[in-house]
Amino acid sequence: MTSIIHNVTVDARDSYEIAKWWGQVLGLPLHPDDNPGDPECMVTLPSGINYLFINVPEGKEIKNRLHIDLQPTDGTRDEEVERLVGIGATIFDDQRRPDGTGWVTMRDPEGNEFCVERSAAERAATS
Repeated sequence: MTSIIHNVTVDARDSYEIAKWWGQVLGLPLHPDDNPGDPECMVTLPSGINYLFINVPEGKEIKNRLHIDLQPTDGTRDEEVERLVGIGATIFDDQRRPDGTGWVTMRDPEGNEFCVERSAAERAATS
């Protein structure tokens, strides 16, 4: 017997707002049944895996033990970092190196860490 990943669940103060933000990051809509004030909201990836955001009473206090790594589908890592800062993310740890390698660890508006890697085109140009 094996399993598949169906949901990646993220605790949230406001599931609707953070799901809407991640939908903007990923260029995907919220589930059609989701509305402001709902205790849980979802963004479904083309792969069929869901990002499920669930309201919890406590805020985030420590580093995530699991995080998402984003890879830009068009443009560069640096352009994507700039776009994400423009919509409310913050840079937490900048690991970009002078040779163009590395990543940027960021935080979403609720403080959850995620990383932005180089695009496939950037990786191909340095290999």
